[in-house]
Amino acid sequence: MRTLYIKIAGLAGALREAPNRLVGSEMNDFPLLESAWLMTENERIVDFGEMKNLEIKLIQEDVEVVDVAGGFILPGFCDPHTHMVFAKTREGEFVDRINGLTYEEIAEKGGGILNSAQVLQNTSEEDLFVSATERLNEVASLGTVAVEIKSGYGLSVAAELKMLRVIQALKEISPIPIKASFLGAHAIPTQFKTNREEYIRQIIEEMLPVIADENLADYIDVFCDRGFFTQDETERILLAGKKYGLRAKIHANELDFTGGIQAGVKLNALSVDHLECTGDEEIELLKGSETMPTLLPSTAFFLGINYPPARKMIDAGLGLALASDYNPGSSPSGRMPFIWSLACIKLKMRPMEALAASTLNAAYAMGMEKELGSITPGKRASFIITYPAPSIHYFPYSFGSDWIRQVVIDGN
Repeated sequence: MRTLYIKIAGLAGALREAPNRLVGSEMNDFPLLESAWLMTENERIVDFGEMKNLEIKLIQEDVEVVDVAGGFILPGFCDPHTHMVFAKTREGEFVDRINGLTYEEIAEKGGGILNSAQVLQNTSEEDLFVSATERLNEVASLGTVAVEIKSGYGLSVAAELKMLRVIQALKEISPIPIKASFLGAHAIPTQFKTNREEYIRQIIEEMLPVIADENLADYIDVFCDRGFFTQDETERILLAGKKYGLRAKIHANELDFTGGIQAGVKLNALSVDHLECTGDEEIELLKGSETMPTLLPSTAFFLGINYPPARKMIDAGLGLALASDYNPGSSPSGRMPFIWSLACIKLKMRPMEALAASTLNAAYAMGMEKELGSITPGKRASFIITYPAPSIHYFPYSFGSDWIRQVVIDGN
């Protein structure tokens, strides 16, 4: 079945041949084809062009014609960093922060990640699956066409495997592709506070072999930061994962300069994420690597911490990806249109830079750049149709408006 979309005010990310990622000034050159048409066949993009050059024969063939009526078509958002499987929200900690407690103080009194882990350990796979399915459908309706989901709220052998099996079940029913990351090294469980080596041993010797045997994860992740895992511990865990074919992704430098970026570049991590604490040394290291810096601005927004230096990073020639960090404690939303707005407002990214970062570069950060992230013949027909707007800049500008008219996923 062929579908022809006509009268598109602007076709964003229209690339005949798409690079794997965009860096530096290339991000602002993410293309916008004005007054365009787009052809899809089944689940794939076939062709595109300007309306003035649309051949009548295309309309006369056996195709369904969709009049976009002056709306825009954008590549669907890719979200390469979420914690979407969790048992319970944490609005109580939201109030704690309003009352003056820091993220680390909340964690010290048993909140934060350890709170989520305790509740999840006592929640059934079925209940986790039901609640995560609701969140998954929600983000798909908001334009997310691929998502990465991490474990890390289990913090025991049984509960980490339970989380990953839920993610595996989600993959089977999801309308959008899912990548799974094993994040057993999200925090040190309370019972191992005086014996961290034993927990690291469990990750390496008890969790990883089962995960590999059951093919439960695509990537391995570690929270390398102050109060969590050191650079040396991070490298040991990631190297153990590499032996099982799991490429690294790292939570890095959210709270301090803790060597997470250095570990990521050293081990050729697919991405290093958060990066609120990033200096000249880290930028230079990233410039010579294949590792994608991935920023999570809604976490800084929600926690009231400093934003990462996105403008400095782009101006230095780095490519950036954006993600939602959807989780119950520090970013309780997977709304990628808001991430686009926030990147412009708080990170001082230009609208097309931020769009490239949340589509093509975000697809790269989850290993899906060949399939998604741009309007390119041969890629999946997964994109957003908007209501008419004065310009593409209207969408990040109008951060509170519902400007998505329709989401097309694999041609549907």
